[in-house]
Amino acid sequence: MPKPLPYKKILLKVSGEVLMGDSAFGIDPTTLARVAEDIAEVVKTGVELCLVVGGGNIFRGVSLAGHGVERATADYMGMLATVLNALALQGALENKGIYTRVMSAIPMEAVCEPYIRRRAIRHLEKGRVVIFAAGLGAPYFTTDTPAALRSIEMGCEALFKGTSVDGVYTADPKKDPTATRYDTLSHQDVLTRDLKLMDASAISLMRDNKIPIVVFSIRERGNFLKVLQGEGVHTTIT
Repeated sequence: MPKPLPYKKILLKVSGEVLMGDSAFGIDPTTLARVAEDIAEVVKTGVELCLVVGGGNIFRGVSLAGHGVERATADYMGMLATVLNALALQGALENKGIYTRVMSAIPMEAVCEPYIRRRAIRHLEKGRVVIFAAGLGAPYFTTDTPAALRSIEMGCEALFKGTSVDGVYTADPKKDPTATRYDTLSHQDVLTRDLKLMDASAISLMRDNKIPIVVFSIRERGNFLKVLQGEGVHTTIT
């Protein structure tokens, strides 16, 4: 018998950098297909799944701010990058037979639906994957805060953060070979130790609403389902 899953409704936050694969910029088709395959594998277990994807593989608003472009304008450009990634993920998921809806906080009806909370919940109830794009539709936020907010609005039982690293470490393991991984942390630990896992506002929202965060590497094929089953290498914040 398949192992029962601890969560029935989750939000997956995927960093835009993951979609680059080994490229320096943009979307790597092979990586995109592999990530979609992992997501499809989880959806087929019956879990209700929604997604927030970053845009760092295409554009980072904060990188242009201060170089002749106003921060708010640069942030809006970053939000549009998340729409590109969301549409790419939608296409890859539907290629795997998974019904998907993209909902944008910035209305652009020609390519996706505007974000309406009750409609999003209905899509999830019908077994569709909902991809939330364009952040909150407001500048000065990264995609961490909308991921936290949408997980609360959708009534998710956990937020899964798929990154290039297999958990939360005492320091950046790519720069510090002595860094060690945490198995578990509290939300308050993340804030007081300034671990840079997510924005402080996002961590605070998760803490106040008692929603756990599971950090894992989505680069490893099949790891999403393993971690959802409580296996695989990951860090749980609860």
